[in-house]
Amino acid sequence: MIYAIYTILSGLFIFFLVFPFWKVVCSSFFKEKINPKTNKTFDYANIITAYGNVDIAKPLVMSLLHQTHKNHHIYLVADNCDIDNWDIQHEQLTLLHPQPSLNLKAKSIIHAVENAKRQHDYVIIFDADNVAHPNFLEEINCYANAGHRAIQGQRTAKNLDTKIAAADALGEFYKNYVERYIPYLIGSSSVISGSGMAVEWHLYKAYLDSPEIQKGKELWKKMLQEDKILQNFLLRRKERIAYAWNAIVYDEKVSTAEAVETQRSRWLYSYFQNFPNALGLIFRGLTNFNWNQILFGIITIAPPLFILLGLSGIMMLLGIFIAPIVALTLAIAIAIFTSNIFLVLYLSKVPPAVWQSLASIPLFIWKQATALLKMSNPNKNFKHTEHKHKVDVEELIKRN
Repeated sequence: MIYAIYTILSGLFIFFLVFPFWKVVCSSFFKEKINPKTNKTFDYANIITAYGNVDIAKPLVMSLLHQTHKNHHIYLVADNCDIDNWDIQHEQLTLLHPQPSLNLKAKSIIHAVENAKRQHDYVIIFDADNVAHPNFLEEINCYANAGHRAIQGQRTAKNLDTKIAAADALGEFYKNYVERYIPYLIGSSSVISGSGMAVEWHLYKAYLDSPEIQKGKELWKKMLQEDKILQNFLLRRKERIAYAWNAIVYDEKVSTAEAVETQRSRWLYSYFQNFPNALGLIFRGLTNFNWNQILFGIITIAPPLFILLGLSGIMMLLGIFIAPIVALTLAIAIAIFTSNIFLVLYLSKVPPAVWQSLASIPLFIWKQATALLKMSNPNKNFKHTEHKHKVDVEELIKRN
């Protein structure tokens, strides 16, 4: 009985260890083709949610005002913010200051949609710390003209100022390639990043009216993260989430070990919350013969990297005494998984600072592990990540 249970569990770990490498190999047989069906200059509602600090959004607002694509409007929701010193005025910018404070990102987004100047074609969500490349909207528009109703842009690091920030960026580079670019390339959907995604106006309004969002407004910090609710909503409707590799959004990475713990506690809580939804997508895909749903469900049910590696290592050591051949297979799978991380970083052409951050990975993993201990009381332990890096888009383009 022990042997059978151990073999089954080990088989699951081996699958998830080898699965990312299998995706990389499969992707080499595919080439992205964007076939425009129309030639329309779509109208975009750029919604920025700021909490506690509206000044951090100034570089993002300026980067959106200087887009090569001009048909858009910016809605900056300054929730629980002091706006007395806000000095950017523009006909394409609406500053919203909800009273009383909303204290929830989903409510800020709903507030922006309810106060929209007009009915737009697409909604794009940004975090206040983001900065958009000048061609961001133009790139998104290419995918919109190809018929995609949900498009995720590529989030990349705004700051690599500390080893922790570079290690955080390493994880995003890996996920961008393995969980976003490749799935879209091979016929499934990109995992949503949390910002820099565009969704067709009516589709997004339907998502905001969905039971998960309406119920989530009352759960406060126990609410499933908005990006996961959105991607589940889209996949259940058999929508395909495109990945726009060249639609660049710069995103601030956490700079301290304490910030890693704070941020990852929310992310891990949301991963376990979303587990039944991921299982449900796999089941839907199997019953509907829908490749998009099957692959996306498997990707989103896969354990976080540090949990997968940690538990696989423990299982490998136990296997020496239970099933040596299975333990050896696990060791090979761990080697494949680890090697694939380096391969993906190479294919992603990461900057030198990311390679140099490898020595900080153990501390980064440890802080993710301690974040598990803070999941029991979300309303007490989950705190808003403080953002401090105000960088103009011109400087970011020169740096990259």
